[in-house]
Formats: sequence, C-alpha cells, structure tokens
Amino acid sequence: MLRALSVTKSCINNKDLKNTRKFEHFLLPFVFEFCHKLVTLLGSSGKGGSVNTDFDLLIIGGGINGCGIARDAAGRGLSVCLSEMNDLASATSASSTKLFHGGLRYLEYFEFRLVREALIERENLLRAMPHISWPLRFVLPYHESMRFDTTTPTSKLMNLAMPWMKGQRPAWLIRLGLFIYDHLGGRKILPATSSLALTAAPEGKGLKSKFVKAYEYSDCWVEDARLVVLNARDAEMRGADIRVRSKVISAEVKSGIWHVKMECSRTKAISTVTAKMVVNAGGPWVGDVLRTAMRSNSQSDVRLVRGSHIVTKRLFDHDKCYFFQGTDGRIIFAIPYETDYTLIGTTDQDHEDFSIKPVCTPEEQEYLINFINSYLAEPITVDDIIWAFSGVRPLYDDGASSASAATRDYVLKLDESLGAPSLNVFGGKITTYRCLAESALEEIKKVLPVSAKPWTAGVALPGGDFAVDGVEALLAHVKQRFPFLAERTALRLVRGYGTEVSAVLGHAKTRDDLGQDFGAELFAAEVEWLMDKEYAQSAEDVVWRRSKLGLRMEQKQIAVLDQWIKDRLTAGNIAAAE
Repeated sequence: MLRALSVTKSCINNKDLKNTRKFEHFLLPFVFEFCHKLVTLLGSSGKGGSVNTDFDLLIIGGGINGCGIARDAAGRGLSVCLSEMNDLASATSASSTKLFHGGLRYLEYFEFRLVREALIERENLLRAMPHISWPLRFVLPYHESMRFDTTTPTSKLMNLAMPWMKGQRPAWLIRLGLFIYDHLGGRKILPATSSLALTAAPEGKGLKSKFVKAYEYSDCWVEDARLVVLNARDAEMRGADIRVRSKVISAEVKSGIWHVKMECSRTKAISTVTAKMVVNAGGPWVGDVLRTAMRSNSQSDVRLVRGSHIVTKRLFDHDKCYFFQGTDGRIIFAIPYETDYTLIGTTDQDHEDFSIKPVCTPEEQEYLINFINSYLAEPITVDDIIWAFSGVRPLYDDGASSASAATRDYVLKLDESLGAPSLNVFGGKITTYRCLAESALEEIKKVLPVSAKPWTAGVALPGGDFAVDGVEALLAHVKQRFPFLAERTALRLVRGYGTEVSAVLGHAKTRDDLGQDFGAELFAAEVEWLMDKEYAQSAEDVVWRRSKLGLRMEQKQIAVLDQWIKDRLTAGNIAAAE
C-alpha cells in the first residue's frame, strides 16, 4: 500500500501520463480490495457491526437441528428466521426410531464422547418434555450365537486378543458395556441394568425357548416430530420467524450481507430477506444447499444412510422394548407403539440420491421380518405389516466402510469464504440436538455478538412444565375437566400437548363443542390448534406428524380432513386479503 501511495504522489506532482497509467493499473485494485474488506468487516467479521439486516440468522431447514438452533439463538436475543421448504419434520426428524438413547452399540466403535453426551442429555430432555418423552426398559436377550459387526474396533480387538471366539459377542462383554452405559452419563432418574431369567419372566413369553437369559437397561422414548414442532413453537414465542413451505432458492452475498430468496410452495410468491449469517441445517439436502443455493465450492458432504421401519400388530403383552442382536452383528429394536402396535427397526443402507424419497423396500421388509423371527416363538410375515416408513440420516461422510460404521456424531463447519459467514451442519442424532444447538451458538459467537449464556438445559418446551412423574396426575385433571373424552383420547392429548390440553380444547363442555369429528376422535378444535399454533397445513401434517392417527383413520376420513384444512386455509387467505 505504501508503494501505491508513492506512485499516486508521483502522478499528482508530475502529471505524467505514464505515471497516471501506473496509478490506474496499480492503485485501483488496492482501493477495490480495501473497500471490499471494509464492507465485509462491518457486515460480518466485525460481529455484526452496525449493518442493518432483516435478521441476524437465516436458518435453512426445519428439522430438529434447525429448530433446535432457532430456539437457542432466539432465546439469546438474536433475530432469527427459519425457512423450511416442506412441513416441519417432514424428512429425517419424523422417521427416527423415536428414542432418546445413548447409543449402546456405539460403545463398540469407541464413540465414548458421543455416548456420554447422549446419556447426559437423556435426563435433561426428559425433564424438559415429560409429555412427549418417557422412560423405557429395554430387554436384551442373550445367546451364544450372537456375533460382532466385523467392522467395529471392538470386534477387531477381540479377534486379535481372543481369536478362538471367532467373532462371537461374549456375555461378559455385553455386561461390561452395560456397566459403562449405566455410569458414563451420571444417571440420576433412570433405573440401572438388571438381569432377567426369561424362563420365568413375562418378558420371555413370545420368545423362542433357546433364549433363557437377558439383561434389562434404561433409555427413553420421544415423539420425534412433535419434538421438532415444539422447538419451533418455543423459538417463535421467543421472537423467531418460522416459515414453513418456504423454499430457499438462492442465497448470495452482497456487500457482506446475505440476500436470501425464498418461494412459498402454496402461492408461488417470491420474497427476499437479508441476514448477517446463514445456518445451513438442510439435513439430507445440506450438500445441495451448499452447492446450489449458496454456490459454495466446499467439499464437505454428508453420507446418506437410509433407515427403515415396519409397524405390526402388538407382539408382546407388556410395555417393555427389545434390543435384538443378529447373527450378522447388527441390531434392531422392537418397541411398543401407539398402544396397539409394535415398531420394528431399523436398517442401515446407503441412499445414493437425496432427491429420491426413501421408502422401506421389499428387501428391507423381508430383512426385518426374518431378523425378528429369529427371536419370536410365533413368526410373522410381511402380511402382518400395517405400515412402513423410511428416513435418510444425513451422517457426516467420514469415509467409513459401511453405513452402520459411519459416525453418528455431528460436525459443524464455519465458513467465511463467501464474503459473509455461514455455518453448515452435518450429521447428529436426535438425542444430542440440544447439545448440537449449543455448539452451533459457540460457532456463531465467533462472528456475531452473542452475550447471553447457554440456557436450554432442562427448560421446558411448550406443555412440558410439569414433573417427570406427573403424567398420571395431569391425566386425572384432564379427565375431570373434560369427562366426555374417551380414556384413550385423554391420554393421547396429554401425551401430545401436556399442560396445554385445556388451551387446545378451550371451553368445551361436551363432545359437540369440539366441532367435527374426522375420525379416531380427532376433532375440529384440535385441528384448528394445529393449524394456528403448530404450522399444520395438510391432513398429512396432522395425522402422520403432529400425531399418528393415520394408523386408525380410513383414507376417506383423511381425505375429508384434508379438504376441510384446504377450505379453512382458503377462507383465511380471503379474510387476510380483505
């Protein structure tokens, strides 16, 4: 720069044409570079500066990671806009095995940090949402034929140290793993591991007679899609702007500020917002958002792993889950589901194309049926499948040799190369979503002013402001307040809305006060709440994500509901226009 200034002085004093050309050729690039860096400094790396934008953060993706980050950031005083191209939890976050768990099998991959974090989080989350999450006991039957997944570090170590085991998973190693699982996360609420004699215990009924011994340990259930919606609601209550069915079609930097263009899928209207920073939490689409919408050359990417589940009639006469180990080293769960059903899963298959909707293939259905039949005294067939679903896990691509071995840990990549900061979110699991959000805020703090400290641990989500063991008392209160509700319906409402049940049902004195019954005791009053408070815009949103009433309703009933929702949306648009 000093050399450039000396050339400038020479040009001015001597008025020499040759030096003037030197001035134009040499100085102007410095001037442009200086101005560009100044604008970038004020707009981004100067922690926000005084640049005016619509929002501090624009979050792309309405899954659990995006909504968790939106909630944490809004609670710390940042202005937040979240854009989701479909419904909230419309992809991976509604297609999980629906567990808050440490990940017992991840111990065999020596993922101790991830498991410890997840184990600690189980109880944090249980306290914050006792309506949509509750403790479960898992029965792990043992038989000497059980084997390791040959790709795990533990199996390789065992083969080296004890080659005569030939890949078998010994009972003492399982018990050691459960001891670590019990103590690694500072368990306080959940009971410890115990042993079961299956020949005498009710948990042995329905299993093949060769299974005589089992271990029983604790983890937690969670209503995954409702978890996402409640995080979004809480974020909105703290000032966030939540936009569903709003697809980001471009995100470019101008003068150090993100200009993000979005298209409404219903009206096709285009809108543009400005933000100091973009958070790319696109899940399976994170790589596509990076390269298409943001036009980044980043090489970071996700490994798409499809996990499929099947739902059958209820297979066991108790409320405990099973952790089944296969002869191929994999594991599946069999979990009590929606009172009358059993949820079985999951598979691990690479999914090559994010644009192809995942489905539970016939091969995966057969795999799950054959797997569970290796345990059941009375086998089931594919004809027993009532429903099947599949989701794509956007795991960080760590180069693992198999889908099962790919890390479930999350990776956050802060990028300032585009002229304004962005944060790209890879991987993660539902149990650690709150920790991921806290870690994301630590990255955001590097480029934006965030003075507030972490705050979300144990803080109740909407409807979750009651004791972990308070469901029965809350249910009794709801039944007293609304005595016309069926027992099953009252419990479903408590499990869905917690302390907000009275707000959902309003001042209803009779069933008729709740409006139209669309089937399975889904009344208009509840649907109106879901549309007004929980972003629902279709029957699918209501019966497969905000609830699982689709299992109990007929297609005709769902079609009537969908038309009712469309009519209400249209009437609302007309009223707004007037």
